[in-house]
Amino acid sequence: MKNFIITLIIILIPVKSFGLIEVDITRGNLNPLPVAVSPLSIDEESRKNFEKILKKKNIGSEISSIVENNLKVSGLFNPLNKDAFLQEPDIANLKPRFEDWNLIKAQALITGKVSSVEEKLRVEFRLWDVLAGKEMMALAFTTVPNNWRRVGHIITDKVYERLTGEKGYFDTRIIYVAEEGPKTQRVKKLAIMDQDGANNKFLTLGNELVLTPRFNPTSQMVTYLSYFRNLPRVYLLDIETGTQEVVGDFPGMTFAPRFSPDGKKIIMSFAKDGNSEIYTMDLENRIVEKITNHPSIDTSPSYSPDGKFISFNSDRSGYQQIYVMKSDGSNVKRISFGKGIYGTPVWSPRGDLIAFTKLHKGKFYIGVMRTDGSGERLLTENFYQEAPSWSPNGRVLIFYRETKTDSKGKGFSAKLWSIDLTGYNERQVPTPTDGSDPSWSSLLSN
Repeated sequence: MKNFIITLIIILIPVKSFGLIEVDITRGNLNPLPVAVSPLSIDEESRKNFEKILKKKNIGSEISSIVENNLKVSGLFNPLNKDAFLQEPDIANLKPRFEDWNLIKAQALITGKVSSVEEKLRVEFRLWDVLAGKEMMALAFTTVPNNWRRVGHIITDKVYERLTGEKGYFDTRIIYVAEEGPKTQRVKKLAIMDQDGANNKFLTLGNELVLTPRFNPTSQMVTYLSYFRNLPRVYLLDIETGTQEVVGDFPGMTFAPRFSPDGKKIIMSFAKDGNSEIYTMDLENRIVEKITNHPSIDTSPSYSPDGKFISFNSDRSGYQQIYVMKSDGSNVKRISFGKGIYGTPVWSPRGDLIAFTKLHKGKFYIGVMRTDGSGERLLTENFYQEAPSWSPNGRVLIFYRETKTDSKGKGFSAKLWSIDLTGYNERQVPTPTDGSDPSWSSLLSN
């Protein structure tokens, strides 16, 4: 995020409130929009300059490939094969021959160019409505050359928002627990990567067990749980500076710390004297406040985006269900009434849904329901999967899935997966090792 300078943003025509396609969150988009992503053109001098700096032969093509891949992975767009393109990138950027792009059935066209300006990377791009024969958007970015991947993600976010009416989620990162080794002796490290799996970095050495990393909604700060000499500790880690501090040592078991929407508090469950209750800690003065007070087990708290409510798990009805209460612990209501055991409730950034894990008849499901418990929809089922985390626009869920071991105890794996809110577009998220407990950051460019 550092050193990212957008020195020039030009909007040639205003963004309207509607797009070329309608995104209906209640069903899958079965007809992805055909879009042509023309390679960004680049003059020879700039190409040589960036090849020397970035060791990339054509940075324009690299950036357009990121845009193309992001759009494809969203499931809402169908990037067309470049072999079918009839117009050269530099000419298309100046004045597309719309009849040529109509011929290959493109409905939207992305063009642009890359240049070197005083050792900075300048990227211009244009979005065209092929059917109407009109320009929809034109923007330019100037940044340090090493931010070229982020430029691709920001372009995708702008295109996605213009065409769907929703904010994008591409200029984001995912933090997760990287796992290696046999199931009984897993080495677990904190790891972070771009949402498309690039730039993976390990943040801890693996000599201590780490669990449940969670992003601060307002910054690139992370809270996570780690065991130091077999005692649970809650940590804060600043991703940008690498600064780490202990929030507190807890003599009992602590579970799943999360930030409040304003980033000023941490909420977590804490087991004391054999009973688990929900607590908050003010990060400024470190004052701890007990939110629940019940003989049953209360755990997995998650704030609503306005901070007024908290969802959590409790077995106070006899077996584990999802409850919602006001942020001061009052007005507790059970909202899950389906068959099975419910866990890990997480409030959508939009505020309208709660994602959850469900165990029923030996299978694990990732699902969503409205905040009053109505409209339950199960998106995916498997042998074992849990820990859903929302993309910042509330469109996609990331979670992790484990496989069974065979009779010899082999074959176990844990992988990250994502699925669209509609239940379509389920795909594995690439990681260099096994992975679990993912958490999605907010947009870096906000």
